[in-house]
Parts: sequence; C-alpha cells; structure tokens
Amino acid sequence: MARVNWKDAPEAQDLPAAQSYLSLLLGPAEAAKLVKRLRQKQALELYAAKDILRASGLPLLGPDDSEVAADLDKVRSGRKLSPILLVRGSPLWVADGYHRVCASYHIDEKTEVPCLVVGRNS
Repeated sequence: MARVNWKDAPEAQDLPAAQSYLSLLLGPAEAAKLVKRLRQKQALELYAAKDILRASGLPLLGPDDSEVAADLDKVRSGRKLSPILLVRGSPLWVADGYHRVCASYHIDEKTEVPCLVVGRNS
C-alpha cells in the first residue's frame, strides 16, 4: 500500500484558493482575515482523514473524481501532498485540501493529515 508523504507548508496556490472559497461563506474582508491568520500559522496539527471528513460533514469523493485521482497518482509516484487548510467550527470548514483529504482516506482512513487550523472567531 502506498504511503502519503506531506510537504511542510502549503503550496503557493493553496492560500488564495482558500481565500476564494472562504469569501463565498464570509465575504471578502472576513475571508482575508482568516487567510492572514492561516499564513501566520507555523505549527501543523495532525488529524485522521476520517475525522476531518466527519467533522466537516463533507462526503467522501470517489477515487474516480478527477482531482482525487490526480492526488492518488501523486501519492503512488512518491510526490508529496500539500497540508490541508482548516477553519475550526461546527461544521469544520475545509478551506483548501478537500480532494487531498479524500485521496488520503482512500489510501487509509486513518492517514494522519497535517493541517493548518484556525478558529473562526480567534
């Protein structure tokens, strides 16, 4: 079975993607504040892929989803995936990395996924 390897920091496009998504939920100004806090975070937190999906309430995307399949190909070829960006609350928001969480789950639902996490109101 393949093992998921992770980068130490998000890729350049991850934070702008998170800001775009969060702006749909909160508006541009609040989204920018959350992303600024995500940029400032240094410590990655580890959570099982299954727990991220449960807390977010998001469905597991199948391995045939084009982006999940691309991430599974990266894992099989030994390339590292970017950490997940989360906003803590009820439900948990996966600001960026939903497909990476799903790919990790397909490898092993207990895969420890590194995440940058901020609270909605902190």
